[in-house]
Amino acid sequence: MTSLNDERLIPGAGEPAKPGMLAGTRVIEFADELGEYTGLVLAGLGADVIKVELPGGSRTRALGPFLDDKPDAERSLYFWNYNRGKRSVALDLETEAGRAALLDLLAGADILLDTSCGELNQALGLDRAALQARFPALIIGRVTPFGDTGPWKDFKGSDLVHLALGGVMSNCGYDPAPGDRYDLAPIAPQVWHAYHIAGDQLAVGISAALLHRLRTGEGQEVSVAVHEAVAKNTELDLMSWVMRRAPLYRMTCRHAGEVPSRVPSIGHTKDGRWFMTYLGGPKDEVALVGFLEKYGMQADLERPPEGANLSARAIPGSSTGDERRAHIFEVMQRFIRAFRYDEMPWQEAQAAGLLWAPLRKPHENAQDPHWLMRGTFADVEHPEIGRSFRYVTSKWLSTATSWQVGRRAPLLGEHTQEVLAEPARVPAQPKTPRPDAPKPLLSPRGKPFPLQNIRIFDFSWFLASAGGTRYLAALGAESIKVEWKANPDTRLAAMAPVGGREAREKATAPLVGVKDADMGGQFNNKNSGKRGLSLNIRHPKGLQIARDLIRQSDIVAEGFSPGVLQRLGLGYDELRKIRPDIIYIQQSGMGSQGTYGRLRTVGPVAASFAGTSDMSGLPEPAMPVGWGYSYLDWMGAYSFALAILGALHHRERTGEGQWIDASQTETGIYLAGKAVLDWSANGRSFSRYGNRSPYKPAAPHGAYRCQGEDRWLAIACFDDAEWRALAKVAGHAEWLSDGRFATLQGRLAHQDELDALVTAWSQTQDAYETMMKLQAAGVAAGVSQTAADRYDRDPQLAELQWLTEVTGTKIGRWPVIEVPTKMTATPPYAGGPIDRGAPGYGEDNERILMEMLGLSREEVLRLAEEGII
Repeated sequence: MTSLNDERLIPGAGEPAKPGMLAGTRVIEFADELGEYTGLVLAGLGADVIKVELPGGSRTRALGPFLDDKPDAERSLYFWNYNRGKRSVALDLETEAGRAALLDLLAGADILLDTSCGELNQALGLDRAALQARFPALIIGRVTPFGDTGPWKDFKGSDLVHLALGGVMSNCGYDPAPGDRYDLAPIAPQVWHAYHIAGDQLAVGISAALLHRLRTGEGQEVSVAVHEAVAKNTELDLMSWVMRRAPLYRMTCRHAGEVPSRVPSIGHTKDGRWFMTYLGGPKDEVALVGFLEKYGMQADLERPPEGANLSARAIPGSSTGDERRAHIFEVMQRFIRAFRYDEMPWQEAQAAGLLWAPLRKPHENAQDPHWLMRGTFADVEHPEIGRSFRYVTSKWLSTATSWQVGRRAPLLGEHTQEVLAEPARVPAQPKTPRPDAPKPLLSPRGKPFPLQNIRIFDFSWFLASAGGTRYLAALGAESIKVEWKANPDTRLAAMAPVGGREAREKATAPLVGVKDADMGGQFNNKNSGKRGLSLNIRHPKGLQIARDLIRQSDIVAEGFSPGVLQRLGLGYDELRKIRPDIIYIQQSGMGSQGTYGRLRTVGPVAASFAGTSDMSGLPEPAMPVGWGYSYLDWMGAYSFALAILGALHHRERTGEGQWIDASQTETGIYLAGKAVLDWSANGRSFSRYGNRSPYKPAAPHGAYRCQGEDRWLAIACFDDAEWRALAKVAGHAEWLSDGRFATLQGRLAHQDELDALVTAWSQTQDAYETMMKLQAAGVAAGVSQTAADRYDRDPQLAELQWLTEVTGTKIGRWPVIEVPTKMTATPPYAGGPIDRGAPGYGEDNERILMEMLGLSREEVLRLAEEGII
């Protein structure tokens, strides 16, 4: 097997720097916190991002924390983190010269990134249609809080409000009190994740639009509503409700589930730190007892009984809470309490086959040799300060391209003269279509897909990789999902109900699910639009079939543990012999290159390593609350799709394929960049702060109890006008005469007292009625919505057509999430180019083997008899 180092995933000393996947692309960014993350990602992929700022500078320059805690527009660590690698041009758009300069920049740009919600169009005197008509090849990427149409289109948003309305908060929080009543509010994971979610999805849409433009010259508008993007980012809660009308309970630092368990999956060390002890199926129990026996701490635990199915895998959040399982976690917690944090033998536990991991602080990864070897971090010089600071700079490794570190974030207007003096730029021109190019395939939306004639040989599984190729199928790629019965994908979650769709439409209580593995609602949601092939690649004939199909594919995608495909004879060196320009992408928990390559992860374990679990919750000494679902599965899926699209863009321009080594944990580390920078600049370890907002100062800012069971309303007041409006809606004018609350600084200093007053009022109010009153008064507010709320009563999501009905051969017709990115020329469609739900196991064997390889039906039947398919 060719070693990873031989493939030059990490450049050797003296090697020339690799280009970015989007090298040669220019972006004009007119964005605040809604879109700066997208601009950062595009700059990291090699685009030239020119940030246009008004004379006073971007509003985000006022967001903390600040270097040495001294507020200043040039010392904002928030701005530094999200604007690294960009150039700043300051323009006064109230002047003719400023408007003309911006129009000149747009004439030479490939992408406009605009989160101004119409302010830019107004300044230029061009509405959206006129702007696109003036620059027909321009890709206009837009982010809005709630979309352009619908009853909530003018709602005010914030990170907190979006995470509440989108359903993330209802999944995240502390265990219920006895009687299953929640005595604490749900927790919004920290921090800025609503904009990370929307930003990654916009980057995927923009990259797909770039590919379409390379072939056709056609630009288009690509837009994302933060509300819709966040509402699709949760996991089992949505499909459990859609399929069986089953609600989920949020629980401390573990997946929300149908039955609340009483023991968390994290344990406390004697010196006050935390470890994740995730437990999968019976195989994990065997490993656990053997591991604990070595220390004499197995207590009364026994291995599973003879004949137990050791291959069964538990999908996070799908197991029921029972006393036996709770007792296993209590025994593991006894073990953890016997150790200090730095002496816990978690790597030994991993070697024994256990999914254990430390709950790291974000900055601890910045000192870890594994991530330093992978180039996940880089030290960036700030010459005007005379210091360098450590940044998170990469999400994956690849052989032909690399993430671009770039220079530190620009000073206000630093590059104005430089950029305006550059020769006029001509955007990339489309390739001349081949005379024999097939006619574009139109989707059921009546428009072409952006990924015409792209085929994926798809070994992905779970959500982190399978969700990525699912997005690409919705964008038009043909995905051939490969499984084998000895180790199939996770199909048994959010099952279709007994009685099917008709029973669900009549249901008033949770329904019993079927046990047919071809009728899993969660599998349908994350694999719709794909074809299904069952293939035993461990058999020589099966391996040859795989090689023959890969020869006709553009991409090989997989989510196995590192080295699996290499050991089977399908490593990158072999794939290149089959097809020289192949794109091979793998996603594992920690990446294949580095010291952690063999560590096992699932979503909760990756979040523990990445630091995102420890970041959310009430301030210490409270437990970290983490995430109530596998957040890094979805974020990993978006990055997986983005890496493939970037590699396709590079191949379209150069003819060169590549190998991409992606890491689910790295995706999470990238999202914690501001916390890492605060540690590097100020020596400060991240501290949890519940639902409050210290760095974009707001008070009140939190989730407040309302009438009804587990009803909470997120409220965010960022200025005096919003505070006065809240007091007026509440009918408490005396709040405004209280000297403690006269200023924002005063309200921040007295948040406990303020929260008590707001709660005393809110708990007598209906959550939805109060949300509508506050929004009408100009206050950002949003109900902490459940899956039932989003599915049954959210009028804005219905307006945005957030779900698409697709028909699976056996499961029938059900809604699944649609890609939230709206594209005017090439809109996505969840049913993909085959207009279907997820495939049954091996459903398309005959079609694939007969049409692509020319086998006869008799030959296909013989392969089945031989146990090859």
